[in-house]
This record gives sequence, structure tokens and C-alpha cells, in this order.
Amino acid sequence: MAGGWTNDPFPGQPAESSSLVRPYAVTGGRTAPRLHLAMEALVSSATSLHQDLSLLTPERQAIASLCRQVRSVAEISAMLRIPLGVVRVVISDMVTEGLVHVHQPQLEAGKPDLNLLERVLSGLRRL
Repeated sequence: MAGGWTNDPFPGQPAESSSLVRPYAVTGGRTAPRLHLAMEALVSSATSLHQDLSLLTPERQAIASLCRQVRSVAEISAMLRIPLGVVRVVISDMVTEGLVHVHQPQLEAGKPDLNLLERVLSGLRRL
């Protein structure tokens, strides 16, 4: 998996503590992202293949690598097995640091784009 991750997103930590302590540490205790990120928002990496990501946290490395292909916020959360709220906070921080680009869905008169929702659903089913 991207960034050297295994099936366990937080290797070496007991499952009980990683479910509460690790996400808190990853987000610095924040529960709200700096930017509003819809779960269907598309994320692409702003880093090059040759850029050294080793100074980034494992979560940021994994997201930057994974998003070399455009992915939805929901896909990133599911693929990395990180809670959606944590992923939103980390991606929001990465946007302000210039590491990723976010492409928010455009809603016409409050209606979601059905094609986009179908693509997101299809992607989630493939996981």
C-alpha cells in the first residue's frame, strides 16, 4: 500500500489505543478541517514522483502517494482505513501546505451531480 502502509494503518499499536489516541495525535486534537471538504470532493497530489516525502508524517506520505491518481475524500479514508474526520483534517492541512489540490463538486441549485456520486459509489464498492 502507499507510503509503506500495511493493512494496519497504525502498526505496532494496540487496536484499542490506536482507535482513539492515534487519530487525536494525527490531527493535533482538531476535529474540524480548516476547509469544508465534501466526502465526494476529489483530491490530487501536488507532489512529483521524484519529490522526497520522507519528512512528511506517514499519513501525509500515504495521501500524497495515493492521490497521484485522483481520489475522493471518501476513497482515501476507506483505502487507508483512517476515519473520515481525520482524513478531512489532514487533507485540509495538506491543501494549505501546497501538497494536494482539492476539486470540490459543483452543485447546481443544491442538487448533487449524479454522475459524480455514481463514480464515488462505484469506487467505494471496488474497495
